[in-house]
This record gives sequence, structure tokens and C-alpha cells, in this order.
Amino acid sequence: MNTIQTLADKTSQAGADESNLDGINIAYSQTRVHTPNSQLLKENRIISGFTPGPWLEAYRMLRTRCLQSMDAMEWKTLAITSTSGKTGNSLTAANLAISIAMELDRTALLVDANFLNPAIAKLFGIQTDTGLSDYLLHDKEISSMLINPGIDRLVVLPAGKPLFNSTEMLRSPKMVRLVNELKSRYPSRAIIFDMPPILSHDDTLGFSPYVDCVLLVVEEGRTKSDELKHAASLLKDINVLGTVFNKSTDHTIPFHD
Repeated sequence: MNTIQTLADKTSQAGADESNLDGINIAYSQTRVHTPNSQLLKENRIISGFTPGPWLEAYRMLRTRCLQSMDAMEWKTLAITSTSGKTGNSLTAANLAISIAMELDRTALLVDANFLNPAIAKLFGIQTDTGLSDYLLHDKEISSMLINPGIDRLVVLPAGKPLFNSTEMLRSPKMVRLVNELKSRYPSRAIIFDMPPILSHDDTLGFSPYVDCVLLVVEEGRTKSDELKHAASLLKDINVLGTVFNKSTDHTIPFHD
């Protein structure tokens, strides 16, 4: 948490076979495959739509830093949040998941857990009205809602329909059991949850104790020092993997652990 405090001071100055486990059948052989529009990916700044360059390398470096820290602690689940909206945490979640899936010995599961403002499906151009909320409310099988966005070793679980009691559902025994089962299946898989801003909604604060660690996204020139300090106080008992300076003017993705 000292990193967030330091950052606040700085701101003030400037396809595999998977078996059934407890009724949750997640088999890639059943996964719907989405063919992405390359132009849309570029417009949405999804790194799979770009040729190698500084933008892609920045996310590769972020991936390496995150995986090194997570592997050292044997962590599998990561929630990505921000201090406020429109700071790019959904894009960070998507591109981090893609960069992890680029590793030949890794797989990634990207879960949209932002029921108030879901963005993951839209970033990839996926059209669906089912997702995590349908599992929580109606026991819909997870396997029927997983989507491969045309990227090897990556699957996406959209948010589904809005949940007006999203905080309670994310803290429910059913959700906690799902998280534990997902991370216990395969040692090579990273599970990334895209979450709402921590200062705007209770969802992230309520859900964060059930994941291994949290990554905080801040925006250069927009995120205020008092916002970072407030976020630090809320996350004081949570494993914070680090902070990411998004939309940096030097066209990199500074990461502080």
C-alpha cells in the first residue's frame, strides 16, 4: 500500500479437455468462437489488432511483472479496478488477459464482473445477452456462456444482464464457490475479473477479499491525490499487486508494485 501513497504524493505534485467439478462444466470444446473485426479491435485499442510495437510491448511488460508477482505467491485470481470511471481499467483487463494468453504455457479467463457498466464484450465486438449474472440468478451453465474471442488460450465470460443487487450477488456463497473452483482447476490459468471503480460502487470492495490480489488502474492527469489516498485506505487489508498509470504521455504503461 506504500506504493499507492507514493503515487498519491506524486500526483499531488504533478481449447483443452476440462471435466465437470461440482456441477460447473467449463469445457473449451463447448466454447463459442467469436470472429473479431480487426478494425474494431484497433479502434478499441485491443492489442491483438496491432502489429508488434511499443503499445504491445508495454502490455507484455505489464504481463511479465504481474505474473512474476503472482507466481511467487501462487496466486491465480486478479481483480482489476480503478479509482473512478473512464480510466481504462476494462481495456487494461482485456489487454492483460490477451498478453497472458500469448504465453505458450498459459491460459487466461477474462470475467466481466462489472454488472453496472459491462464493457468486455463490447471491446471485442461480442454480441450476447447472457453471462455471469445468468449463472448467479438462474444457474445457467458456465460452459454455455464462455466465448473465445478469436485468440488462442483465452476465453471470456461476459457480465450478462444487469444486476441491481450486484454487491450481494458478488459476495454470495455461490460466487465465492465459483471463484474457488475456477482457480483450482488448472495451475497454468490466470483468472482476471474486470470490476467497477472502487470509489463509486461497493461491488469491488465487497468482492476483493475473495480474489488473490487487486490491480489498481489510475489515469495520468486525471486521478487526484485524495482519490488515491481514499483507495489506499479501502484496500489496506487487500493484496494489492500494484498500480498502473494508464494513458501516460510517454506512451508506456508504468507499473508500480
